[in-house]
Amino acid sequence: MSRTALLLLADGRFPAGGHAHSGGAEAAVKAGRITGAASLEDFCRGRLHTAGLVAGSLAAAAALGGDAVALDAAADARTPSPALRLAARKLGRQLMRAARATWPSGELDELARRFPKGAHQPVVLGVVARAAGLGAVEAAYCAAYECVSGPASATVRLLSLDPFDATGVLARLAPEVDRVVDRAVEAGRCVVESGVDALPAGSAPLLEVGAEVHAAWGVRLFAS
Repeated sequence: MSRTALLLLADGRFPAGGHAHSGGAEAAVKAGRITGAASLEDFCRGRLHTAGLVAGSLAAAAALGGDAVALDAAADARTPSPALRLAARKLGRQLMRAARATWPSGELDELARRFPKGAHQPVVLGVVARAAGLGAVEAAYCAAYECVSGPASATVRLLSLDPFDATGVLARLAPEVDRVVDRAVEAGRCVVESGVDALPAGSAPLLEVGAEVHAAWGVRLFAS
């Protein structure tokens, strides 16, 4: 396992397109659900234990060699919002482009061939982790951390929130990220043994509703 590869993949500057997405924060700010550091922490915690757990489990399962096609279908089934499904596939396609240039791999080439419009981003993330010499734990960490760091970074722009406060939110959530990763990796192992029905299906209705509302806006700072 290359620690440098892990840092590179988890770095917000890796050209995977995440900077253009707020993880639901833009809609939550407009609705008054995020107004400062405390409500940002609540939002990120809820996102971590629902969408983050599902994303981490998908990434872990893909990193362990799970069937990417079946995992992608399972991701679709766990994403009721068409807007979120579209965003996940766009992010998957952009991550694939960056990863194939960084860690050339026949497995990535095959996944890109099977999903020319993009597979769900967590599934791509798991396959990318394999190509980079990383394992299920590292893939799950990347997915879980991205789940909270994206909204935190976006809120700095949306609310002019002090970056120190946003970073403090991420630091306070660190123990919970660890616990979610442990659960995600265990779920990923169960998927490899028993199939995709072993994946968690944590529900976050406000994220789904907010994504549909956000997609209808004429002017947006973030894509999703």
